[in-house]
Parts: sequence; structure tokens; C-alpha cells
Amino acid sequence: MKDMTLSTLIAVLEEIFGRGVFWAMVAAAAIVTLAYFYVLVRDRSVSWKKFLLAQLSMPVGAIAAVWFLMVMTHSRLSDMGGPIDVIVLLWVAAAGAIGMAILVYTVEALIGSDRTTNEGK
Repeated sequence: MKDMTLSTLIAVLEEIFGRGVFWAMVAAAAIVTLAYFYVLVRDRSVSWKKFLLAQLSMPVGAIAAVWFLMVMTHSRLSDMGGPIDVIVLLWVAAAGAIGMAILVYTVEALIGSDRTTNEGK
């Protein structure tokens, strides 16, 4: 494997997670992202109360992402072999934390009762 292409990356991720789980994750990420942009456009401001709750959920997202990766790859933390493994694990944790914050903010904005207030201004 000389070159890293998008198709190679997709093939590797499909092999790790399974075709169905991988594409379900892609679809879920796309839906949450579109809903997040909808909420931002609809509200025209950031609700700091919702933002705080979203930030408080970030450690849960980081732990869940690392746990999910460990389960899908049949690995343990003791299997880590070097600095690149630590770097990848930190990137997975960061992505999980950010994803959880976006998900929590979006869900709270969509089902929350204070949509009509201008608390973010």
C-alpha cells in the first residue's frame, strides 16, 4: 500500500467496523450535523445554557468513543504498542467528545422547551 486514498481508508474502516455499522455511523453523523446546522440557523444564536450542558457531556462521549473502538477492534489498553497508538486514541477520544457535545446541544435544542426565548443574547 503505497498511497493512502479515500477508497483505501473507507475499505479499512469497513473492515474494522463492518460494512453496516460503518455506514450507519456515517449516516448518523450526517443526520446530526444537518440537524445541528438547522438549529443554529433557526435560533440565530447560541444558547449558553445548552452549550454548558453539551460541554459537561463531553467526557462521556470521549469514554464512549474509546470503549466503542476497543470493543470493535477486540483490543485492550494494554495492547497499545507505542506513541502512535496513544495519539490515535487521543484523537478518537477528542472526536467522541466533540460529537457528544454536538449531539447533546442539538437534541436539547430540538426537544427543549425554551426555544422561543432569547437566552443566548
